[in-house]
Amino acid sequence: MPPNQATVLRDLGLRDYRDVWREMQHFTAERNSDTADEIWIVEHPPVYTLGLNGKREHLLKPTAIPLVESDRGGQLTYHGPGQLVVYLLADLRRLGKGPRQMVTMLENAVIDSLRQYGIASQAQAKAPGVYVDHRKIASLGLRIKNGCCYHGLSINNDMDLAPFQDINPCGYPGLQVTQLADLGVKILTRELAVPVIHQLLKAIES
Repeated sequence: MPPNQATVLRDLGLRDYRDVWREMQHFTAERNSDTADEIWIVEHPPVYTLGLNGKREHLLKPTAIPLVESDRGGQLTYHGPGQLVVYLLADLRRLGKGPRQMVTMLENAVIDSLRQYGIASQAQAKAPGVYVDHRKIASLGLRIKNGCCYHGLSINNDMDLAPFQDINPCGYPGLQVTQLADLGVKILTRELAVPVIHQLLKAIES
């Protein structure tokens, strides 16, 4: 990346999932080789999102929460207030990274950030995401188009986890989830964004 082309950070606040998704698609379709990469920080009102090859049967029963069929990778997950969502809109060709490297970069950013709060977490080779004692605390999913990626990661901070009980999270029956608040860490979601963004920027711009 040219030295004068810093990654652009955007704090979107609480925004509807569909609206932000459409904006990511538009940004990626319109960008060119000179477009700076961007990181979007956002929270979403309650919504289930299903990945491109996801299966609807992972929604275990009808609920009032809307289900959006997205174009990211991965299966079914839940977004809601109190969850940090970070979208990475990056030119993989310019970064010299492949899809798997990008997923690993996102996982490591979460792992290193949680370590700052005294939480030991791990990635799992066969199930992308970040786990604390086999409970999922962060989900990941990317879409690669024309050598660029969008979508990103979500970290459960201090939210209502009940909607996860009505799905097979990420397609795994019985998978338990956790969050920072249940692990004794009480912070604002925007505060959690600080180390996560720091770790991502360090990986992107190194």
